[in-house]
Amino acid sequence: MKRLSLLFAAVFALLTPSLSRADSQFRVLVLAMPSKYHYEYVPVARESLERLAKLHAFEITWANAGGALEQDLSPYAAILLLNTPVEDLNPAQRGKFEAYMNGGGNAMIVHRTAIALPAESWPWYEKLVGRTVGVHPMLQTGVVTVSDEGFPATYGLPERWVWSDEFYTTTNPHKVTIHPVLNVDESSYDPTKIWPGQVAKGMGKDHPIAWYHSYQKGRVFVTTLGHNVEMYRDAQYLTHLMGGIYWTATGLGQAQ
Repeated sequence: MKRLSLLFAAVFALLTPSLSRADSQFRVLVLAMPSKYHYEYVPVARESLERLAKLHAFEITWANAGGALEQDLSPYAAILLLNTPVEDLNPAQRGKFEAYMNGGGNAMIVHRTAIALPAESWPWYEKLVGRTVGVHPMLQTGVVTVSDEGFPATYGLPERWVWSDEFYTTTNPHKVTIHPVLNVDESSYDPTKIWPGQVAKGMGKDHPIAWYHSYQKGRVFVTTLGHNVEMYRDAQYLTHLMGGIYWTATGLGQAQ
């Protein structure tokens, strides 16, 4: 009788979905290729994003080399390029990423990944980002302001948020229309403070540092925040990232 009970329990366990493991809602490929100035963040960001994935029932595939783009990308609802130096991607990898986006894929761009070096080396990618990054002033404390309170990457953030980062200045040579969700108040820091031999000036009242837009057949969300390792332990910054992941992968969550 005991043996029969054990057999029944085993069969029941196989046929019954686990209550402790939710079904994955979507899959995200995270490409976090280290570079000269961005490498310490990798293990911390991975731990934090994997925790978010468990909490919110989605699946992450983590990669630290461009070869990840050479696989079949169709299962991924979004590709998150996390501080990846895109100039290190070879032509085949760039081509696969372009094909993914042209086929209706979605992309999320974080901090260093917004920079395409050298300038005009990959115009298609600069159009995907929506802005061309010029100089970036030294890491400073400033006030980030919410410009679109209806976008998921701003939920949980205060209207004026004291944050320390490299507040990139950008231009728009390709005339791309973006929808800013976060700006930085240039009166709260010195936008001209930069390394010797370089010149920086502010962008004025309209200085977007996070935005979204449509590209090819998909969605793109860009945040230029996320310079150092401690940021990937910060609850508000992770809330910002999670909102971006959620919208990029699903297109949902915007307030009507």
